[in-house]
Amino acid sequence: MNEQNKKTVQEETPKTTQGVPASQPSSWKRAMSKRWVFPAAYIAAAGIILTLVWVYQGTGEKTLNSDPTSGVVETGASGTEGTAVNGEQESVEVVAKSENFVWPVAVPSEVSVVKPFYDNEASTEEHEAAMVQYNDTFIPNTGVDLARGDNKTFEVKAALGGKVTRVEQNPLTGQVVEITHSDNLKTVYQSLADVKVKQDDEVKQGDAIASAGVNELEKTLGNHLHFEVYEDGQPVNPQGYLPEK
Repeated sequence: MNEQNKKTVQEETPKTTQGVPASQPSSWKRAMSKRWVFPAAYIAAAGIILTLVWVYQGTGEKTLNSDPTSGVVETGASGTEGTAVNGEQESVEVVAKSENFVWPVAVPSEVSVVKPFYDNEASTEEHEAAMVQYNDTFIPNTGVDLARGDNKTFEVKAALGGKVTRVEQNPLTGQVVEITHSDNLKTVYQSLADVKVKQDDEVKQGDAIASAGVNELEKTLGNHLHFEVYEDGQPVNPQGYLPEK
């Protein structure tokens, strides 16, 4: 019996190999024991979070910018308004343009410039043509003189719309009408007859203001209109403003 019992005990005892432990630690535990594991995991998680935030913001901006029904109205510094229509910007001009000059006569083709404006940069010959002689005195012409070839009178009209700021009788230049306009402009009409406006009247471009007449300063010109343009208080060449006939 004793021999059988010893045999049984020997068979039930587990066998081990010399130098090898009965159980080994797992690979996960070995990895977690490294010092760089936790910092690396933290950096990876932070990178994922930042990527998700960036994607979310980009999607939100795309949604706002792609709304074709927003109907936003924008006003620019140039005086235009824009309305979004089907995703496109449509501009509408809202600032009225200033008037362009017209000839200060009823029929421009019937008159011609009989004495030009005195331009300091013109030639000597042009200077002589633009001098007004009164007795023994020569005066530079500060406007242009318009007349018909047959010396007949003609209707004088406002070259621009504005307010009549002066109506007077001058012993040398005859009846005078001054009209003040926007953009620091003034027009002056001299050598008039049959004046139809009075001071403080509002006139529109092309309104009849008088008829051409004669004056003492330029009596050799007969019936004519002396027309002047002032910009910022200084006389300028009217032909630089008048359109081509």
